[in-house]
Amino acid sequence: MSDILERLADVVESRKAGDPEKSYVSRLFSRGPDAILKKVGEEATEAVMAAKDGDRLRIVGETADLWFHCLIMLAQYGLRPSDVLAELARREGISG
Repeated sequence: MSDILERLADVVESRKAGDPEKSYVSRLFSRGPDAILKKVGEEATEAVMAAKDGDRLRIVGETADLWFHCLIMLAQYGLRPSDVLAELARREGISG
């Protein structure tokens, strides 16, 4: 499953310097980190609201939106999904 995250990250990376008139991702990058972070916050809120409503299909859809925007955020800071997965692996089995 991490393959899809890496493929999406490649698409996001390829659109960093693209035409903001033609690409939503390029438009977000052109607006800068604050716009990207604001969008991540909005998507997180929508995922929480879907969960509060117990709407399983909406939870999945909003979580997909959140993850996608997190990929954009990671790319903004030169990070990849593999960085997050490595951190999760590092934490595996750690009691907390």
